[in-house]
Amino acid sequence: MNKTSQLPPRPVASGFGQLPLDANRPAILVTNDDGYEAGGLVALVKALRGLGRVIVCAPDSPRSGYSASYTSSRPINLSLVSDDGEVAVYFCNGTPVDCVKIALHRFFHERKPDLVLSGINHGGNDSVCVMYSGTMGAVLEGCAVGIPSIGFSLLNLS
Repeated sequence: MNKTSQLPPRPVASGFGQLPLDANRPAILVTNDDGYEAGGLVALVKALRGLGRVIVCAPDSPRSGYSASYTSSRPINLSLVSDDGEVAVYFCNGTPVDCVKIALHRFFHERKPDLVLSGINHGGNDSVCVMYSGTMGAVLEGCAVGIPSIGFSLLNLS
């Protein structure tokens, strides 16, 4: 008997686990570093409606400047905000990278999303700022696990 067969089954929290995903529709994971209620994220989700199953997993509050950091010193909590069958919105108390990691583990463990989108960031992510951006950290996390990923930013000078 190997070690993995001796482990107890992984517990699944009520209301979580593999989300119902239609194999014929794209699955799109959306996050950001400005928080799940940010105007840029709301606009991005609105533009995606009708293009596939959209799963939002974003921080519970702004996490700008967190780059590719992840949380290892405390538990990450995940909360459902809404799910109308087309768009599911969750938030967590971690970084943008935590959001990608927890979503992949909790919602996509049987199928990877077809795309990871991050943003629309409040502010530019150009030049050296890309290194510090939580928006782009989430994009890099998606790319690191082989998922096409795009970050969006809006620098409004007015």
